[in-house]
Amino acid sequence: MLYIGPMDRGAPPAEGEVLGTAELLQRLVDNLPAMLAYWDADLRCHFANRAYETWFGVNPQNLIGRHISELLGHLYALNRPYIEGALRGEEQFFERQIPDPHGGPTRYSQAHYVPDVVDGHVRGFFVMVADITAHKQIESELRQAKARAEELANHDPLTGLPNRVLLEDRIQRALEIARRQRHSMAVLFIDMDGFKQINDQMGHAAGDAVLVAVAGRIAETLRKADSVARLGGDEFVVVLHEVGSAEDALAVAEKIRIAASAEPIPVSDGVVAVQFSVGISLFPEHGITSRELLSRADQALYTAKDRGRGRCAVFEGMAPPRD
Repeated sequence: MLYIGPMDRGAPPAEGEVLGTAELLQRLVDNLPAMLAYWDADLRCHFANRAYETWFGVNPQNLIGRHISELLGHLYALNRPYIEGALRGEEQFFERQIPDPHGGPTRYSQAHYVPDVVDGHVRGFFVMVADITAHKQIESELRQAKARAEELANHDPLTGLPNRVLLEDRIQRALEIARRQRHSMAVLFIDMDGFKQINDQMGHAAGDAVLVAVAGRIAETLRKADSVARLGGDEFVVVLHEVGSAEDALAVAEKIRIAASAEPIPVSDGVVAVQFSVGISLFPEHGITSRELLSRADQALYTAKDRGRGRCAVFEGMAPPRD
């Protein structure tokens, strides 16, 4: 095959001029938004269009007779399995990132190698490489938008903690594990005492700062397997996996309560001292569903508040009937 030099894209044919087939073909391939080339069985170039100059910074005329490795450089090792597949007579499709020769953004490409088979013998292969950068950018934006939507749907926008929707899933998972492994788990309902006064006296910005700080303090006290969620306002729920007894759950609740209230929280107008009440329910003693455990932890919370606030209480009701 013979390379025909690139034509001037901006020069239209003169009036009445009829372009030859070869010239029309060259204009066509040089104006396509894709790299087109032919490499023989020895991986020597016989044809390349103008896109190679844009993509690789190489004049396509200078590629004629050169080995494909001279063009691809470090990409040769990555493309070699596909090259070998094409030389076996197998069409190849793959994607590849191609650095811009002028330091611009990396291109994302989709390559298609088509074997040139004559009488059962592979003489070489045709190459077509399309630029799919815009497509990849759209895919990335869609993934980010989806991730953001899922984040907003399952997490509290102020603290970043799981919200009520995700909390339900966390409790269900903890229950499944507890049933399977035959051990207890606990739900802790945590409420800040006097939070309304912080909002009323110092403003909602101060209240938000306190909530963010409290969320961080609670999360820092938990084991990796445990989790904390914000239900709204100043209400937090902690899910504890593998709890040995009510006394163990109470000890963890006290640790959380003390850690969350140990130091005043700085806000724009000073510092705020906080304290918490905590209600505790356990599976299976106090409930066997997430709704039962949340309800009984909430009841235990009000027991703690009735006893003077700033303390923890375990649900004291009767165990529910078993299925």
